[in-house]
Amino acid sequence: MTPEFVTTIGKETIQVILMVSAPVLIAGMAVGLAVSIFQAVTQIQEMTLTFVPKIIVVFVVLLALSPWMMQIMISYTSHIFTNIPNYVK
Repeated sequence: MTPEFVTTIGKETIQVILMVSAPVLIAGMAVGLAVSIFQAVTQIQEMTLTFVPKIIVVFVVLLALSPWMMQIMISYTSHIFTNIPNYVK
């Protein structure tokens, strides 16, 4: 295995990780921002208020996008497994 080959595998792995995790993180961040703005406007400073909406939105996004996420991860894993003979050389 050459260094370029290893860096290519690492780059693909990071791309898959970012592609799968980005929708959940962006949704959580957007809800957190909206709740923070709501708290600033209404001057409600309850610490637990931010957690419940974030948890609900993250679960909904995971539920909605889990087939797509699994398809991405399965295709990447099958790509890695089919290329094992190339990695051993």
